[in-house]
Amino acid sequence: MSYIHLKQQCYIQGTYKVTSIREEDMFVIKQWRNEQMDVLRQNQVLTDKDQLRYFSNVVLPSYSDPATRIILFSFFLNEELIGYGGLTNLDWINKRAEISYLVKTDRSKEANAGQYTADFSAFLKLMKRIAFNDLELNRLYTETFDIRPLHIQVLQDNGFLYEGRMKEHVFINGRFVDSLLHGCIKEYYEHAEG
Repeated sequence: MSYIHLKQQCYIQGTYKVTSIREEDMFVIKQWRNEQMDVLRQNQVLTDKDQLRYFSNVVLPSYSDPATRIILFSFFLNEELIGYGGLTNLDWINKRAEISYLVKTDRSKEANAGQYTADFSAFLKLMKRIAFNDLELNRLYTETFDIRPLHIQVLQDNGFLYEGRMKEHVFINGRFVDSLLHGCIKEYYEHAEG
């Protein structure tokens, strides 16, 4: 299945590509989410039943919903599934969306910083192209917990400007952590691409 809003079945950036999220990927995504809860807005371990319910009640209807709030993608490198993410909290009236991104747990480790940078950079390029060219959005934004310096650096290296800090916004591993906000508007993207 594919989202009605998308002009293509898949989008390619070098050896990377995204397709509309595939049902067959839901359980490996659940595993990655459970392994990386510290960087997500997720406070309990997901079960297979939770994941099935989410896919049935939220993801499947979103494919054909003209006012969908999410467009999620399976993310591949050389045809191997390495992650997922997409555009969430879509606001069609104000033409904005939040970027969501998660890769396979072993690819997210500090020891794999070069790989993480390449993966996330390719994903951001794909999301900007889809959001600004195909969906005609005006703004993309992110919220990142301030325990992820590499993630933050990759955002900034890919045209996302620092927009603010929410002090002690989340409680992670026994302490309060700030959330950082970054944004990219269509004008920045067009200028960089032009």
